[in-house]
Amino acid sequence: MEWLYTTWYGILIICLLALAVLLILSTLLYRQFFKRFYDIVLSLLAIIVLSPIFIILIIVGAIVMKGNPFFTQLRPGKKDKNGKEKIFKLIKFRTMTNAKDKDGNLLPDEKRLVKYGKFLRSTSLDELPELFNIFIGTMTIIGPRPQLVRDMVFMTPEQRNRHNVKPGLSGLAQCNGRNEMSWEKKFEYDLKYIENIGLWFDVGIIFKTIFKVFKREGITDGEMATAMDYGDYLLENGLISKDDYSIKQNEAKKVLNEVK
Repeated sequence: MEWLYTTWYGILIICLLALAVLLILSTLLYRQFFKRFYDIVLSLLAIIVLSPIFIILIIVGAIVMKGNPFFTQLRPGKKDKNGKEKIFKLIKFRTMTNAKDKDGNLLPDEKRLVKYGKFLRSTSLDELPELFNIFIGTMTIIGPRPQLVRDMVFMTPEQRNRHNVKPGLSGLAQCNGRNEMSWEKKFEYDLKYIENIGLWFDVGIIFKTIFKVFKREGITDGEMATAMDYGDYLLENGLISKDDYSIKQNEAKKVLNEVK
């Protein structure tokens, strides 16, 4: 059997067998171990390979935004052992300026969203810094997208089951419409994903997401600069009263204040 490690074809056979074993183990133990393993390896590799792009976007962003090119925001992550969502800091490239009116209030989103920001969103380059979230473990490559805290408080207990797993850079909803679909459909896709987590399921979502990004589909909801909040959606469609809306908004502020 000396030929196995002394000939090129023998070494090739060993490599193929090792790859086959890795794929089998990855398939069988994906949710328990290999999903996180691939998150660490692939996010680190992506950060290294894409470092020139990071440097360019940091410099250009600092010039265009006249300051910090990064945007951070608190988002609900995976539930802890007590069943409570762990709030984490999401990081993205900034797409909107901090332009204010004469009274010091921020201008509407559509007036602060500059052409550079639209380009980042249409190409999904604004999401690149989330690779660091993935590397440190607050996010995963594929999973339900992290929504706002003020979206979370309006979700039903069933919808909040989406937080039984880590939020992802992309997910089943994103490769099936991104911001073009209704909130209910998004949650439906999120829960469907959780029920079907697997290596090949995630691989399929990755390829579908890449296809969506290149086609630049479903970036925003209609003519809005940003998608409508879930609470605003419920209120606008008469699915919640104004009093309940105010109560939930105050609940979101309380959650954020506890973190800060």
